[in-house]
Amino acid sequence: MGGSPREGSLEAPTRHPIDWQNPSFYDEAALEKELERVFDICHGCRRCFALCNAFPTLFDAVDATDSGEVAAVDKRIFQEVVDHCYLCDICFVTKCPYVPPHPFNVDFPHLMLRAKAVAAKNGRTRLRDKVLTATGTVGALAGIPVVAEVVNAVNRSKPGRVLLEKTLGVDRTAPLPKYHSRTGRTRAKAEARRAGPLTVTATDATRGKVALFVTCYGNRNETALPEDIVAVFAHNGIPVSVVSSEKCCGMPKLELGDLATVARYKDENVPRLAALVAAGHDIVAPIPSCVLMFKQELPLMFPGDADVKAVAEAIFDPFEYLMLRHKVGLLRTDFKGSLGKVSYHVPCHLRVQNIGMKTRDVLRLVPGTTVDVIERCSGHNGTYAVKKEYRAASVRIGKPVVDRVAQAAADHYSSDCPMAGHQIASGLGEGAREPEHPMRLLRTAYGL
Repeated sequence: MGGSPREGSLEAPTRHPIDWQNPSFYDEAALEKELERVFDICHGCRRCFALCNAFPTLFDAVDATDSGEVAAVDKRIFQEVVDHCYLCDICFVTKCPYVPPHPFNVDFPHLMLRAKAVAAKNGRTRLRDKVLTATGTVGALAGIPVVAEVVNAVNRSKPGRVLLEKTLGVDRTAPLPKYHSRTGRTRAKAEARRAGPLTVTATDATRGKVALFVTCYGNRNETALPEDIVAVFAHNGIPVSVVSSEKCCGMPKLELGDLATVARYKDENVPRLAALVAAGHDIVAPIPSCVLMFKQELPLMFPGDADVKAVAEAIFDPFEYLMLRHKVGLLRTDFKGSLGKVSYHVPCHLRVQNIGMKTRDVLRLVPGTTVDVIERCSGHNGTYAVKKEYRAASVRIGKPVVDRVAQAAADHYSSDCPMAGHQIASGLGEGAREPEHPMRLLRTAYGL
């Protein structure tokens, strides 16, 4: 994949299990001591200053002290640093030279996760944040017929956005998702029925039949996305079954530090998915964060759980799956037309999966198509970009991406993360074309 590897290290970074069920994990004195230790290392290095707002917040606070040392920083600033971390993992994977197995043993994202978990356990989580991360519940309520239209109308109106800002702290300028009463799960199942029965062709790397984990966002917000996946996979002879019932993957609650709720979601999702894996299915999910949750975070939270391990080994990004099929000649290239120039943003939670840029590689198979790749954070980052207190920072973080898209003047701009796509659109301003998901572009190229 693109991006710069960590310099000065001959070994791949390793992750330790998250010891979240140990009471000492929530010891505030021990946490503060570890924060000071890691922040002191970060202050001495400063390689990550341009990644997000967590590091500038820390470095500015250190520079403002008389001694220029972390020990002199007001400990209240520590929580500000934590709040600016949205667990993108980029610092761990691409920048930090002190990650395990280095003896300094720095895992900045998971230390921030620990701090968030301590705050959550001690009741310091805002109601607004609980609501924003309850994606399944909010989607189910907002997706009720008639209610969906009302919610969307409020979200589009200036008075409605002012009210949201005053009551929930949701910035009036931030892009908000649309809600749909006809779910992505329903659309995907209908598309699977249209495809009819398909012959399973397994390979060394894929089982040849897929169970689609639709995700909260795919089910209620980007409802065309699951349908597009089924259509493209069926065109390539891959039968898709839609997981009939699912909870949120848990990533929004992980970012909040609500690990108990993550565990509850896991207890509902993983047995269902593990049963599908045992029945010979691979798992595909359309949102990079959801794939990462099952592939990395749940195995680190539950390292001894055989079902979690089985799901982690069987879950794929959709384009990763298609490229694995292409390697053995099973991806159809009967494209009906060119896509022209595509400005393609790689989401952070896809970059850190270390699978390479499979979306770019698939789109480049379309004749007459060029792909301009942008490997920078869009600034959306889960719920971070919609919060009033962080909106300006999110816009600043995402500006280089917006500028690249604007300068490219491409025929299409796209991101595997729909939220990142809408963040880019908001930066381009009124009158800008809407982003198109790479799977929709591929479906269009096939003429499906």
